Amino acid sequence: MLTSDILLADLDVHGILRLTLNDQDRRNALSEAMLTTLRVAFEQASADPAVRVIVLAATGPAFCAGHDLKEMTAGRASDDGGKTYFAHVMSLCASVMQGIVTCSKPVIAEVTGVATAAGCQLVASCDLAIAADTAQFSTPGVHIGLFCSTPMVALSRSVASKHAMEMLLTGDMVSAMRAAEIGLVNRVVAPDELHDATMQIAFKIASKSSMTLATGKRAYYAQREMTLGDAYDYASGVMVENMPAQDAHEGISAFIEKRKPEWQDA
Repeated sequence: MLTSDILLADLDVHGILRLTLNDQDRRNALSEAMLTTLRVAFEQASADPAVRVIVLAATGPAFCAGHDLKEMTAGRASDDGGKTYFAHVMSLCASVMQGIVTCSKPVIAEVTGVATAAGCQLVASCDLAIAADTAQFSTPGVHIGLFCSTPMVALSRSVASKHAMEMLLTGDMVSAMRAAEIGLVNRVVAPDELHDATMQIAFKIASKSSMTLATGKRAYYAQREMTLGDAYDYASGVMVENMPAQDAHEGISAFIEKRKPEWQDA
């Protein structure tokens, strides 16, 4: 499993992988190095049968401050004013966000502090998010003349249109409780309860068949981009393929026999 000074990785005996952003000097910004490291980490975790659930956490007072603006500004020194570099970073960032969605393992964000711009995008891209009541969220690009267009993609797929537009157009900071109200996070707890609350749901998910979880996650994100009829046709096909699976047979048998299933993840 990948290890890095800026991204800590710890896999426990239950198959829960904690990936912890650890670049406090830059408020865990999505620098080019951080994005590259995250992309590799999710690719490795997705392919590793020992990993059942991923928790994405952070050290320090900021969960993630978004792109490293000093690094981005330095890119302007190139002959084309930075366009080639900016395109590279945006493409890299998009691959990380899409990698979270396409990762075969459920990903839970554990948010302690502020998550702004691409940091908010990172939270919105995760399957679930648990936040401390001290956490805050924003897409503040409008304050610096740079609309949060890429964070908009993830945000608009997590919260209702008018809530997303309010965040994008005002750039205002949103409290953890408000983030829960609009669906950006699942629940809010006291800071000293955050780790336990996150691990509780991670452990619950990790106890399920990883084959079933991967099937369901893939199907969820695929069907929501379809029309209603196409979604039902697609989901019906997924059920037809899922039913003969070994774990489906085991799960149904265990339910009927009133016992705990023994998953083979197949």
